[in-house]
Amino acid sequence: MPFEVLVALRFLREGRIQTLLILSGIGVGVGVIVFLSALISGLQASLIERTLGTQAHVVVRAPEDVVRPATAPTAERVVASRLEQPAQRLRSIVGWPQTLGLLRSLPGIRAASPTAEGPAVALRGLANRSIALRGVEPASYRGIIDMPPRMTDGEFRVDAAHAVLGVELAKDLGLRKGDKLRIETPRGRSDVFVVAGLFDVGNKDLNERWVFVSLRSAQTLLDLSGGISSIELKVDELFAADRIAADIAGRTGLEAESWMERNRQLLVGLRSQSASSGMIQLFVVIAVALGIASVLVVSVVQKSREIGILKAMGTRTAQVVRVFLVQGAVLGLAGSAFGILLGSALALFFAALATNPDGSPTFPVALTPGLFLGAAAVATVTGLVAAVAPAERAASLDPADVIRHG
Repeated sequence: MPFEVLVALRFLREGRIQTLLILSGIGVGVGVIVFLSALISGLQASLIERTLGTQAHVVVRAPEDVVRPATAPTAERVVASRLEQPAQRLRSIVGWPQTLGLLRSLPGIRAASPTAEGPAVALRGLANRSIALRGVEPASYRGIIDMPPRMTDGEFRVDAAHAVLGVELAKDLGLRKGDKLRIETPRGRSDVFVVAGLFDVGNKDLNERWVFVSLRSAQTLLDLSGGISSIELKVDELFAADRIAADIAGRTGLEAESWMERNRQLLVGLRSQSASSGMIQLFVVIAVALGIASVLVVSVVQKSREIGILKAMGTRTAQVVRVFLVQGAVLGLAGSAFGILLGSALALFFAALATNPDGSPTFPVALTPGLFLGAAAVATVTGLVAAVAPAERAASLDPADVIRHG
């Protein structure tokens, strides 16, 4: 065992009470960091999953019609008097198969699916409801929103004869699996489908409005003539969606809207949570550092005679410095191990306190190896940094003075 490590461990053993107290302080500090990080990360992941579980990360559409200047003649000249905002219509993406292939080849894109979406009315007998008609390709759309696990009855089957709708809409229209449903669009087109299944995406508004049919059926009903209204994308990195959307818009000239644009308030909330957690953790780290530094300073005072003897016997100043740096590192590492266990136990206990009706925790926690390694690294580095000042003080001691005067 190296000389510095041997001396450092002996100093820690001789001051058992001080060592145990500082280890407890470090453990509590690291436990707070682990608990807060696991709780906030779990809540953020749950919130993002609930919000983005039913929407694409990026939606690509044809550009809107631009404003046209309207001119009004006068006796002398023609001047622009006003700008008329054109009414926006359902438009198809020109050359969408080529665009779809390009998007699928871009780095960072996990899945891409063509969608034909527009307003329609669902009718059954005298009952009718406004709906959002969504024509999809089931195989590719599953990469955007995994609908089969969300089916409460029947299956996610969309073809020329079958449609799938939400449980709230089915309740409003008195529909069950196997019943027939008529869909009419504002362009006067209509078709009859058999209900293949009912879904529940955890959002009442979507359960009341979404009706899925095949892509070809939606193209016919919405009069898109083989076109699509949008291409929906999933990306590998959630928070890279804005950058990817901007890149797609630059490459294709189409409009690309990311989930971050559509959910600005959610993004602000997530950033506020992360900032508040970071501030709390910073103050915890400062408190831990001060505790380690104070204990080691006291150790320098108590062990000054021993340090003087060691230096008189030929121990180099650099070795004395390393003795206290080793103490700081050992305190940080050992305290982090205790803190990780404490924080994990608190997080799991807190998660088990309250559960949702489906049995999932109301306050989910995310305990990951990365979190544990990060907490251990922070505690160890904090211990090393906190030991610098005591180490320098110990190195500056004059052996003759401390041996003579104690």
